[in-house]
Amino acid sequence: MAGKNVFYAQSGGVTAVINASACGVIEAARKNRKFGKVLAGRNGIIGALREELVDTSLETKQAIRGLRYTPSGAFGSCRYKLQSALEAPAEYERLIAVFKAHDIGYFFYNGGGDSQDTANKVAAYSQAVGYPITCIGIPKTVDNDLPYTDCCPGFGSVAKYVAVSTREAGLDVASMAESSTKVFVLEVMGRHAGWIAAAAGLAKDHPQAPPHIILFPEIAFDKQVFLDKVKATVKKVGFCVIVASEGAQYADGSFVADAGLKDAFGHTQLGGVAPSLVDMIKLEHGFKCHWSVADYLQRAARHIASATDVAQAYAVGEAAVEFAAAGKNAVMPIIVRGKGKKYTWSIGEVALSKVANVEKKMPRGYITRDGFGITPRGRDYLAPLIAGEDYPPYKDGLPDYVRMTNQLVQRKLPRFAVE
Repeated sequence: MAGKNVFYAQSGGVTAVINASACGVIEAARKNRKFGKVLAGRNGIIGALREELVDTSLETKQAIRGLRYTPSGAFGSCRYKLQSALEAPAEYERLIAVFKAHDIGYFFYNGGGDSQDTANKVAAYSQAVGYPITCIGIPKTVDNDLPYTDCCPGFGSVAKYVAVSTREAGLDVASMAESSTKVFVLEVMGRHAGWIAAAAGLAKDHPQAPPHIILFPEIAFDKQVFLDKVKATVKKVGFCVIVASEGAQYADGSFVADAGLKDAFGHTQLGGVAPSLVDMIKLEHGFKCHWSVADYLQRAARHIASATDVAQAYAVGEAAVEFAAAGKNAVMPIIVRGKGKKYTWSIGEVALSKVANVEKKMPRGYITRDGFGITPRGRDYLAPLIAGEDYPPYKDGLPDYVRMTNQLVQRKLPRFAVE
């Protein structure tokens, strides 16, 4: 007889490999009689609150296997912050009611720091009310800013995309610089941590190769120093390629590209650092400039995913099921880097209470003294994470990604409004 059902949900910004984690969860749960069906939340935790649960048992083995090479969130994601049980008791009561109604005994939440906080809160609340739910966090974030884990699934593939794009765009600018574009600025994600921007540094294969300037949130932006560096680079190399984190900020903590808005988690909405930098450069030096924003492209690019990243994303999903089967609760699987020159990794664990709402920033030792590049130590950390290619199957010249049928189970409770 099968055990209690699993509730799995995806949260926050999706990645090229979050579905590989879903694949790991579903395939591992299907093999273990301790678990019943895996019910996926439609649009994250909102799916539990609205009782919109996707019955993954109705999907074929081939479809589930295809999740491993399909980008984005197959079941829908959300940016919905669950408040404390004191602030929003009705939401917690609703979650437990839905879990009881559908015989759910396990909750796997696949997301970043805010998501791990949610999983930790649900674990504590469920114990307090006498309907204990085994809650396991599954790490995911392109920003690579979760603590304790060596890296975050989703980051390696974004890092690879940004490094590849920097090298390719750099060749383009170099070929046009004599009579046209002198400066190219690529804006990448990273609100408070510069890991993605740092990955562009892997494209630099000789001293004068792009990127010539990387702007990190960890290094205070000095406008004049930056403009002087741009001018000196154009004079020496003939052109200048800049990779800027969206979170580049001044010494007072204000963002170069503060849009004046907040998201659902209270985070400052960013965007526009590239055109802001271009305006500065044009005004000061008059150089012809181009800029681009990687935006969704960097996190959706499964066609150029890192093989290391795909393997790790699958492994943490699989480990979540193994942890739950072993009776562990309120923990998150992590990537542990092995010692030695050859890159190896294994799966470890950390308590959710240690992960929730903590951001891991770039160590200063990974950034060059002038603040515009990565050091050999930074390169040694980053390079293994983009290693290998894990191409999806192609059909008619395009990646042949899977689409779930996403059939919902029948409702058993009254509707619940979610703002």
